[in-house]
Amino acid sequence: MSQQIDTALVQTYRSNIEIQFQQKGSRLRDTVRVESQGSEFDFYDRIGPVDAVEIQSRHSDTPLLETPHSRRRVGLRDFDWADMIDRPDKLRMLADPTSSYTQNAVMALGRKIDDIILEAAVGTAYTGKTGSTSLAFASDSGVTLADDATDDTNGDGTGTAAGLTTAKLRRARYLLDKAEAVDDGETLYCIVSARQIQDLLTDSQIQSADYNTVKALVNGEIDTWMGFRFVRTERLSLTGVIRDCLIYPKNAITLAMGTDIKVDVGARRDKRNSTQVYVCASFGAVRMWGEKVIKVQCDEA
Repeated sequence: MSQQIDTALVQTYRSNIEIQFQQKGSRLRDTVRVESQGSEFDFYDRIGPVDAVEIQSRHSDTPLLETPHSRRRVGLRDFDWADMIDRPDKLRMLADPTSSYTQNAVMALGRKIDDIILEAAVGTAYTGKTGSTSLAFASDSGVTLADDATDDTNGDGTGTAAGLTTAKLRRARYLLDKAEAVDDGETLYCIVSARQIQDLLTDSQIQSADYNTVKALVNGEIDTWMGFRFVRTERLSLTGVIRDCLIYPKNAITLAMGTDIKVDVGARRDKRNSTQVYVCASFGAVRMWGEKVIKVQCDEA
């Protein structure tokens, strides 16, 4: 047998680049109100309710009622992502890595949009004429449903610490309805992690018919149950064993897009014509109505 046969052996390489598992872009962008913004700061004015006055006599004076006005400020924040592919390395590779780098970058910016939405939902909102007055979540009539609001037999929102339960969902809906914070037919989004969807399967209050529905929810066959549209993300805040889940309608939070995600791929003359993948975006978010946001604390112990 020839001793040079190894020169004829074929080396085979995959001609594609696999991207590691990750959240592929934004999952929450469609759950909030999206507006365009062309300045560093923009303001959204709000008016509050006013009760009508009963007419007590003929030819009486017309009542002048003072409509309450308030506003919210949104500030744009700039984000970008860049990486370079050396020209000799690109020539040595069967697959062109440029498209994979671009996909990776766009997904990273999408996840950053979700982070900004989650931050705005329960973070500090800015109000006042110049938008310089800070307003914490609790001070903005935001409601926190504690992790022990599960065995809520008397309606006081307390019980045994637990994960996501039907009792918590019922109480969240009750609080939103009580505040008249949800219009008829308006979608309520329930932002949870994978753990909370699994919690529902072990909820003792779920009957057999509901169990089949929740099982379909877990399997991804449906996304709506009990009047909530469930959106899963693993980017929710986790403090110790307590996960802060969120429930809100679309108009509770505003996402302002100054510049949507833009991609620029080109040669860098100062880097010996290496290819640079550059992705950027400008956006910001604000909680428009604290009464419309429920923070549901879920025990993951």
